[in-house]
Amino acid sequence: MTPTFVLTRPQMGENIGAAARAMLNFGVDRMRIIDPRDGWPNPAAVALASGAGRVLDGATVHADVADALADCTFVYATTARQRDLTKPVQSPEAAMRDAAKRIAAGGHVAVMFGPERAGLENDDISQANALISVPVNPEFPSLNLAQCVLLVGYEWMRAAGDVVHETVEMAGTEWATGQEVDHLARHFEERLDDAGFFYPEHKSDSMRLNLRNMWSRMPLTRADVQTLHGMLRQMVRWANRG
Repeated sequence: MTPTFVLTRPQMGENIGAAARAMLNFGVDRMRIIDPRDGWPNPAAVALASGAGRVLDGATVHADVADALADCTFVYATTARQRDLTKPVQSPEAAMRDAAKRIAAGGHVAVMFGPERAGLENDDISQANALISVPVNPEFPSLNLAQCVLLVGYEWMRAAGDVVHETVEMAGTEWATGQEVDHLARHFEERLDDAGFFYPEHKSDSMRLNLRNMWSRMPLTRADVQTLHGMLRQMVRWANRG
């Protein structure tokens, strides 16, 4: 289950389509549209949805805010400016964390987005339980409808636990084992010893220790180890080409 995104009096079909695309990018597919200026259905919305047509196919159209929110148990309203209303104000991150908890408990959560030109009116916001305020440049706070939808959608995906915050693409290899790294270290030490690198003698042990420590700090893959072995063999062959 995901939040329902409610587009309030959107002015252009293109913006509805772009919002649908942003929603589906982050797994949100429940859209409601209140009194769209250019009517519904709208070919321009379909064109801009770019593969997210199923969001538009499932969208419902409502005459007013009360009708669109009738079955919702908690509603957030997005706003970029101060309002003369006493309501909790949350960042998109905090709001979507809260939304995830409410939905997990069986609630029906909605997020209202205002029309492109002026945003939600106070009459709209009075029907919401809390506000979402995006931290933006105070000298230029206006966000495009689809941009705002995308920001909230991204935070929803994070809150829902579907974001992998760090990973490594192994590109067909695996991490080197301790034995493989040890073999590489010994190979280098042997060749460096032959080349007279460990000089003077009284510093040899500390130099070898530093090299071992260096290898242990490197996140080497098996491909890395094979490449370094090959490089060293080639340099030795070049040095002995005589």
